[in-house]
Amino acid sequence: MLNGSALRDDRICRALKLAAMLSTVISTTTIPIAARAQTPSPLAEWQYSVGLPLEKLYNAPIPEWQARLGVGVTVRPRYDGAANYHALVGPMIDVRYRDLFFLSTGEGVGVNLVRTTHWRAGLAITYDLGRRAEDNSGHLDGMGNINPAPEAKLFAEYAVSKEFPLVIRADVRRNLGGSDGWIGDLGAYMPLPGSSEKFFWFAGPNLIFADSRYMQTWYGVSSLQSVRSGYPQYDASAGLKSVGFGVSAIWFFQKHWFVTGDAGVQQLVGDAARSPITRKATNAVFDFSFNYQF
Repeated sequence: MLNGSALRDDRICRALKLAAMLSTVISTTTIPIAARAQTPSPLAEWQYSVGLPLEKLYNAPIPEWQARLGVGVTVRPRYDGAANYHALVGPMIDVRYRDLFFLSTGEGVGVNLVRTTHWRAGLAITYDLGRRAEDNSGHLDGMGNINPAPEAKLFAEYAVSKEFPLVIRADVRRNLGGSDGWIGDLGAYMPLPGSSEKFFWFAGPNLIFADSRYMQTWYGVSSLQSVRSGYPQYDASAGLKSVGFGVSAIWFFQKHWFVTGDAGVQQLVGDAARSPITRKATNAVFDFSFNYQF
């Protein structure tokens, strides 16, 4: 049986072996960003840029241009707190220039204002698809629509070290229309054992916070909505909206061709979970994409 010191040394050795393996993987393969459409989803924000901060940490060369195109399918709840799901099919686009500008169906259109070995931070414009009452099996009759709207996003990512390749990510977003509110995401993830030169995967948790305007729009029931829908009037306050956990995987089956897969689960909490329009407080999402890297 290992004593405390030997057990600690064994864990350190395993961590160093994992870091060495990742160094080989990242130095020989540019990690693709699995691009997806933004909208309220059980996916964590870190899953839209998974692996990107680790490229520079392991001294991988950043090409002047990076371009990836593909098609993907996502199975997700019809709205946050819905009990029924639907499938969405669409293009995947991710174009990056000099670790400075990017255009992505997942991260939006943005600029990296901070670009160091450990840090990446910047601004982006993304979008929110909103919520259509008529698309939700009658459960939102009388609630009205939440219109699609662009979002302004401020984000930051920090990669701890080669020996401990933990990535911490935070962002805050403001809907420019739609709910017209603020929402923030705090998450972290690490690469998992079993990664190789052609396959790598990551996992981690996240927390989502929102202001009262966002919460009331998505989970509240006004007096007028109560009369129209039959739901009791309900006021949703600012605070923690949900906790979640995600797993993302990338597999290169040829030099330029790769597939990505993601899974995420979200547990609504507090006022979001207690809302009369929330039919299921635990939601999940699954997506798969087929891509080409130029």
